[in-house]
Amino acid sequence: MCPWNRKFSVELADDSPFRAREFIAGKDAVTLATDILVLDQEQFSAAFRKSPMKRAKLAGLRRNAAVVLENQAQQLNFDTLTAAARNSRDLANN
Repeated sequence: MCPWNRKFSVELADDSPFRAREFIAGKDAVTLATDILVLDQEQFSAAFRKSPMKRAKLAGLRRNAAVVLENQAQQLNFDTLTAAARNSRDLANN
């Protein structure tokens, strides 16, 4: 962690307006993207009430969530293919 960030990082109070919203808090990118894709308009409005996130609108967040999932799938495929290639080289050397 950057020393500057460490110097000024503090635990936020439970009532802080800067805390992650319950809908977002503690989720990894894939889980959050999946959750966003299944939101309906009413759930979206409730989760992001009085939040600048509403400016993106539900359609915009869904589009971004789909990109996240696509990028994660590409990374998984890349990692799998890299491991397979490594294993192939190992087998060829024996």
